[in-house]
Amino acid sequence: VQLQASGGGLVQAGGSLRLSCAASGSTGSSYTVGWYRQALGKQRELVAALSSGGSTNYADSVKGRFTISRDNAENTAYLQMNSLKPEDTAVYYCNVVGHGFNSWGQGTQVTVSS
Repeated sequence: VQLQASGGGLVQAGGSLRLSCAASGSTGSSYTVGWYRQALGKQRELVAALSSGGSTNYADSVKGRFTISRDNAENTAYLQMNSLKPEDTAVYYCNVVGHGFNSWGQGTQVTVSS
C-alpha cells in the first residue's frame, strides 16, 4: 500500500487546511488510518486516528479543532484542521495499518503564521 499526502501549506493563525491521504493498492476494509506530525526538533506525535469501526482518537492539543475522516470508496483519508495555531506547525504524515501492512505517506508541511 502506497500513500500520497497532500494539502499542506502556509496559513495564518485561525485559518483552516484540509489534508488528504490517498492510498493505492489493496487496503481491504479493516484498517486504521492515523495522522502524525513532527515539528522541528521534536518527536513525531499522533494527531488523530480513525479505526475501521469508526472509533477516533485525538491528541488533547487538537481536540475540538481537528477532524479525521475517511472515504472508503475513494481510499482516501482526510484531516480537517480548523482554528490553526502556530504550534500546529509541523510536517504531517499519514499512516495506514491493516492486515499485513503498515504504510506511511511522504509528509506534507503545514506552517501556521502568527
